[in-house]
Amino acid sequence: MTIAVIPSRYGSSRFEGKPLSLVAGKPMIQRVYEQAQKSKAVTKTIVATDDERIFKAVENFGGTAVMTSEDCRSGTDRVAQTAGMLGLGPDDIVINIQGDQPVFNPLTIDELISPFIHDPDLVMSTLAFKIKDEREITDPKDVKVTFDQNGFALYFSRAQIPYPRDRETRADFYKHLGFYAYKKSFLDKLVTLPTGTCEHIEKLEQLRVLEFGYRIKVVITLYDSPEIDLPEDINRIETLLSYC
Repeated sequence: MTIAVIPSRYGSSRFEGKPLSLVAGKPMIQRVYEQAQKSKAVTKTIVATDDERIFKAVENFGGTAVMTSEDCRSGTDRVAQTAGMLGLGPDDIVINIQGDQPVFNPLTIDELISPFIHDPDLVMSTLAFKIKDEREITDPKDVKVTFDQNGFALYFSRAQIPYPRDRETRADFYKHLGFYAYKKSFLDKLVTLPTGTCEHIEKLEQLRVLEFGYRIKVVITLYDSPEIDLPEDINRIETLLSYC
């Protein structure tokens, strides 16, 4: 079984009420939900929130939502609580979908979980996209990822990685898209781990996995997934929707 969970909270220091902001006439959380529903690999899609306004909005468009604790440390904890409510088995796959990327391609979900088919020992995977916009290489809001020759993550950072020492050195850079797939058994373990040092410094919860010695498979996708960070980003996303 493969369950998609969209963690969603109302409060945001940069964009209060972001999940309910309208994107081409629909709440953003609805657009994310509908994209997840288009994936052939997903058995069920659920919004996990601690806010009644988001819960009611999801019900109003016919979606499924659950109320989670206000004390969740991160979106991962909210996803884990939701998976626990569903009574999933240890080998079931749980997908964490970012609630602020309303135009992601549903095919990326199939790509995200494909490594589990070939590697029974895999516990977690994520997505990355080869950067085309040079601004994203140095912009700290765009998280970069490097990986080994077997496709497992070496590090995630808001900084430029790898950093070419010599100007003439050419390198490819990859943006982390923030979608995750976990085995339920590993997700339960992950949320019991304390916050890691690098995780605290960079404010990137996926670093907790690496800091405690676990591996994340990085799946390279050809489909970018632009996010909405600020109200002014909505116009850019609506323009993309007009071409779909």
